[in-house]
Amino acid sequence: MTPVTPDLPGALRERLLRVLAAATFIIFFQAFMVAPVLPQLGEAFGTSPERVGLIVPAYLIPYGVATLVYGLLADRLGIWRVMSGSLTAFAVLTALTATAGSVEQLALWRLLTGLGASGVVPLGLVLVGRLFPYERRGRPLGWLFGAMAGGMAFGSTFGALLEPFIGWRGLFLAVGAAGAAILLVLMPSRGIIPGAMAAGADLGTLFRGYRDLLVSPRGRRTYAYVLLNSMFHSGVFTWLGLYFERRYGLGPVGVGLALLGYGIPGFLLGPVIGRVADRHGRGRLLPLGLLLGALAAAALILDAPLLLAAVAVTVLSLGYDMTQPLFAGIVTALGGQRPGQAMGLNVCLLFTGFGLGSLLFGSMLRLDFGPVLAVFAAAELALALAAVRLFRSEVPPAGGGNR
Repeated sequence: MTPVTPDLPGALRERLLRVLAAATFIIFFQAFMVAPVLPQLGEAFGTSPERVGLIVPAYLIPYGVATLVYGLLADRLGIWRVMSGSLTAFAVLTALTATAGSVEQLALWRLLTGLGASGVVPLGLVLVGRLFPYERRGRPLGWLFGAMAGGMAFGSTFGALLEPFIGWRGLFLAVGAAGAAILLVLMPSRGIIPGAMAAGADLGTLFRGYRDLLVSPRGRRTYAYVLLNSMFHSGVFTWLGLYFERRYGLGPVGVGLALLGYGIPGFLLGPVIGRVADRHGRGRLLPLGLLLGALAAAALILDAPLLLAAVAVTVLSLGYDMTQPLFAGIVTALGGQRPGQAMGLNVCLLFTGFGLGSLLFGSMLRLDFGPVLAVFAAAELALALAAVRLFRSEVPPAGGGNR
């Protein structure tokens, strides 16, 4: 079980939670503001949206892989040193992305930003595990995943809405400045952020740590679902901007408005979903969240009115909000004395899944959106049906504990 720091005053703990949520929000805003403007970036660099779309996995996959390193560094050096360095890299590299003069340069800056920025969110999740006991982590995890969802929602919406006015370069400069401002706000809290959580270890010990995380049925099923569910959501979401442009003939502003519902459920209901999970068990909500994702993707196949498609986007978001935060809640109980390693693996698989899902969906677009959406929806439905049995033991402590 992750060691908890119970003696921190509640007001300081809540303030730190809010700042972490703000940092999470801006990082996800930056990650998802790109997807809806892929057609505009294609025009700016004289190439197709499918080719420029490679900048999405160019950011997400390095981000996911680097989280493994940051989690281990935090266990050894302390959370504050690693988190502040990563947030600094995020602010600087995001601003420098505005200097790109080609798709190749843009992809390189995105890759470097992914490597530099990936220490903030996983360590924020680790902090929740340190500062809140397992039976009360649903609400703070709901805040952080709500901030992720809000960043997705506002990033996808305002990325599309603002690009015609300030340009894609202006977007990156503004987000870089916001990241620097959050770092300044976070600095007064550095004294209450825990130090090193574990002594240094050789490679054999580190690999045994990953083996121990994956050897138990609980660890295997949780991490597998984190990867597969993130592939589904990113694969569908990354290409929604192009979907609405081609299916409904929308421009940047119309695309932004159509995507407005993505992230709203988590932004508004994240803590509520967390409390419900704490009270009734994650195993009861997870299959429902997976089912909602499958139904939303299936609805996008239909030749439906624009309003119905926008509602499907909102339901897709709700499916994410009822799955990935709950998986993270389980992971916080898997790490033992190395919570950074456990959460690093979680976020690694989350973002690697984001990148792979985006690549897979894009590579299948030659089949058109309908068949690709049908494949993704069928896969998510299979995950939902299997989850009924696989996660039935994820019940509140009063019901027999989590195993």
